[in-house]
Amino acid sequence: MATQLKDTRITQSLPQGSVIWPLPPRVRPDLPNHDTATLEDYLRTAPLEEVDIADPLWWETDTNRVYFKRLRDEAPIFFTNVNSNRHRGFWNVTRWNDVMAVDTNHQVFSSDAHLGGITLFDMDPDFIMPMFIAMDPPKHDVQRKAVNPIVSGTNLASYESLIRERTCEVLDSLPRGEVFDWVDLVSIELTSRMLATLFGWPQERRRMLTYWSDVSTSDPELPGNPSKEERQAILLGMLQEFTMLWNERVNAEPTGDLVSMLAHNPATRNMPPMEFMGNLVLLIVGGNDTTRNSITGGLYFLNKNPGEMAKLRANHGLVENMVSEIIRYQTPLAHMRRTALQDTVLGGQLIHKGDKVVMWYASANRDERVIDNPDAFMIDRPRARQHMSFGFGIHRCVGNRLAELQLKILWEEILKRFDTIEVMGEPERVPSAFVKGYKSLMVRIPA
Repeated sequence: MATQLKDTRITQSLPQGSVIWPLPPRVRPDLPNHDTATLEDYLRTAPLEEVDIADPLWWETDTNRVYFKRLRDEAPIFFTNVNSNRHRGFWNVTRWNDVMAVDTNHQVFSSDAHLGGITLFDMDPDFIMPMFIAMDPPKHDVQRKAVNPIVSGTNLASYESLIRERTCEVLDSLPRGEVFDWVDLVSIELTSRMLATLFGWPQERRRMLTYWSDVSTSDPELPGNPSKEERQAILLGMLQEFTMLWNERVNAEPTGDLVSMLAHNPATRNMPPMEFMGNLVLLIVGGNDTTRNSITGGLYFLNKNPGEMAKLRANHGLVENMVSEIIRYQTPLAHMRRTALQDTVLGGQLIHKGDKVVMWYASANRDERVIDNPDAFMIDRPRARQHMSFGFGIHRCVGNRLAELQLKILWEEILKRFDTIEVMGEPERVPSAFVKGYKSLMVRIPA
């Protein structure tokens, strides 16, 4: 018997480019307060079609997982129409096997920046930044190949001693007996140092790389964030600074940094400015967010699960496996988006050409159909590297081995130094449905 095609959408999604700034007000549930218990109760019982999971509210409160559990169980391929005048509506893909089907089928599901790109919200039509993760073959393949050598086995081996030296320096400089922000003094400090090395960027200005990463993924609507126009101006300033570096290196002998690799490779040396900017943003964000937020998440998870910390202290050999579990449990990038190039069927649902299809890695990494007891943080989990956090297919994260190496070294050195790192309270989370991260985590190391 043929499977009947279903269409759960309330209305057809709007055509590409129809959403313009300023965006109309966001529709939100009318709740007495936004404490975690109230929000989770709402997500357990609200009609599925009433929830816009793209709303930063569900991410800064870490309540999104309640809704994703319902989607996986009740409607694993589901169209969000609420607030479609802001984001055109989108398909939620929430189960592991369905996410894998989309991620490995670039012939049907496109990443092209000119179709909207890789995030739930389309790129600004007047500020499109092509980048190789937001390209389809063959252009994607040759541009990705240009930077692959930065994470070759030889390079990783050469980075190891440098990463360890810097990790020791940062950990040994931490205050004792006083409260400090782990995100600032450890997570950002270590990742910014590595980013500066990868780009051949001055170490004394390394925090600019973190700043540009944060700006590029920030929500212009949220208080305190740059406006859309300010964000564009900041990124153009970044482009100007990197263009000066490019011009220095394109006329010099090739070196091992990313700017030199892009400047000397025939596939990338003639990139237009916006494409160069796009690839800079990709490489900066990619080199920043996975490691930075997993550094914070790992400490937080171990403090919330003292039994796992006890396992780790009893057996330091679990560090490498634990790193993979941290990356799964954190899922530093909550989603990637594709655009359907043709009418197709996914999980019994009819997807129309031009529809947004959002692969929720944060949900797939908690799919009970594939991962045993997925809501548990288990540092000795069998097959811990079986997770979605790096994606699959042609767009799988270029720097995944480097991220794992940085985290492995960090925890090896933490275990040598500290009997206890006390987490003083809940972290402040990034209000974003894309970057699943932390603004701050206050801790104390006993004197």
